Amino acid sequence: MSDIVIGILAVFVGAVFCFRGVPAMRFVIALWGAFAGLNLGAGLVSAITGDDYLATFLGWLVGILVAVLFAVLSYLYYAVAVTLTMASVGFALGSAGMAALGVTWNWVVITVGVVVGVALAVLALAVDLPAVLLVVVSVLGGAVTIVGGVMLLAGTLDTTDFDEPTLTADVTHDWWWYALYVALVVAGAVAQTRALGRERSLRDQWRTADAQPVPSNT
Repeated sequence: MSDIVIGILAVFVGAVFCFRGVPAMRFVIALWGAFAGLNLGAGLVSAITGDDYLATFLGWLVGILVAVLFAVLSYLYYAVAVTLTMASVGFALGSAGMAALGVTWNWVVITVGVVVGVALAVLALAVDLPAVLLVVVSVLGGAVTIVGGVMLLAGTLDTTDFDEPTLTADVTHDWWWYALYVALVVAGAVAQTRALGRERSLRDQWRTADAQPVPSNT
C-alpha cells in the first residue's frame, strides 16, 4: 500500500516541480518541502526503530508532521525555501548519480548526496542566483522523482528497500528508465523557460510568485 501512495505522490509532486517549478515557485516549493519532509520524517523513524519505511503508524505520523512543518516554513520564508529545496534536490541528484554509476547504498552514496545538497543550498543563499538555475534544479530533481514514482508503481522499486544497504545495487538499470528521465528533463526545461524571464533572480521570482514582500533573512 505504501508503494502505491508514495509512488502516486512522487509522480504528482515530481511533475509539478518539473514543469511548474519556477512559474509557481512559492506554491511548488511548499509542495516539494512537504514531500521532502514526509520522506525525512518517515526515514528517521525507520532508521531509529528498525521498522520498514512507512510500515507503521508512527512512521506516517512523524512523516506527516514533518511534511506540514516543512511546507509552512517553505511557503513563509525565502531562506528556508531555498535551503530545503536545494538541499533535498541536491541529495536526490547526488544519490541518483551514484545509482547510475552502480555504487551501492553505503556511506559513499550518503556522503555524495549530502555534499551536493549542502553545496547547492549554500550557493543559493550566498549569491543572488538567476531564476534559470531553479529551472535546471527543479527539472532535474522533478524528473528523478517522477521516475522513482513510476518505478514504485511498476513494482521495479519497493519502499521496503529504502533502508537496505544495497538499494542502488538492486535498482534496475534498464535503458528505458534513462530514456524517460531524459525526455522529462527536456520537456520540463522547455515548459518552464517559456514562462520565465531569464533576467530574474530567484528572489525576484519569489516576489512575483506571491505579491507579499520577501521576509528578511536578518
